[in-house]
Amino acid sequence: MRLPDLEALAIFALVVRTRSFAGAATELGASKATVSKAVSRLEQKLGTRLLNRTSRRLSLTDAGRRLAERAEHILVSGEAAESDAQAESSSPRGLVRLAAPMSFGMRTIAPLLPRFFETYPHVSVDLQLSDTMVDLIGEGFDLALRIAVLPDSSLVARRLADVHRYIVAAPSYLEKHGRPTHPLQLAEHQCFVYTNVPNPRTWRFENTRGEEASVRINGPLVSNSGEAMVEAAIAGCGIAALPDFLLYEALDQKKLEVLLPDWPSPPAGLHLVMPPGGPRPARVEALIAFLVESAPLFPVCREVNDAKKTRQKK
Repeated sequence: MRLPDLEALAIFALVVRTRSFAGAATELGASKATVSKAVSRLEQKLGTRLLNRTSRRLSLTDAGRRLAERAEHILVSGEAAESDAQAESSSPRGLVRLAAPMSFGMRTIAPLLPRFFETYPHVSVDLQLSDTMVDLIGEGFDLALRIAVLPDSSLVARRLADVHRYIVAAPSYLEKHGRPTHPLQLAEHQCFVYTNVPNPRTWRFENTRGEEASVRINGPLVSNSGEAMVEAAIAGCGIAALPDFLLYEALDQKKLEVLLPDWPSPPAGLHLVMPPGGPRPARVEALIAFLVESAPLFPVCREVNDAKKTRQKK
């Protein structure tokens, strides 16, 4: 299939509109020769003359008159499409598709969106929540929030905060089964398996002296939901490794206790990830700026912010 020569049709319409090759060239900011070649190319493709050329004036042939109206529609439609696209790029308007982890999206992103909509009333957000890693390009997402140690890729990523993982258990579990004092002892305990990580049954640690430990865990609950693990841990069913933003409330209320504080797990990061290339539409840039600005309010930043306040008081 050969595509129509839309450029030549638009140039022909501009010649008809301005009644000269020179006028069309001026409108385009191109040379008169470029305009003439485009019209000749179109005539050759159609197999008919469109214009009668003399030294003083141009006149349309019968075929040119029949084509001129349709060519003008093509030119007008193209101009309108460009104008709409430019307006959309310069003024925040339209739909942004955002992917986020389930629990983090429900607890943190969804409550922030009303403030975003108040600031940008012409922008809508398609918020898709899932703990599986979506294919941004293949599934047509503009942005994604990911909590992970990111592998190298062609995607553009911006780190918004550290995410710390804590080993926790309920006081009732510890009273019944004892408190582990070394990571290797976790192999003897009931530990929950979170499946949305590369090696779900292996927990890795490094203590404050730089010593490393790795332990294979098992337990009564295997799940892709951190929320489910919080409730099971509070009920005393076992030990869980969970991110900080799921734990603050339970820790504050003494429903859970942090275990092995001298053996912290390596922190992951909260990243804002986007496809490569640009410039991005204004609606996407607006949401990016909003999320970056809001990051200090995210629960994952609480520990960082508290530390800063402590330093400032000193």
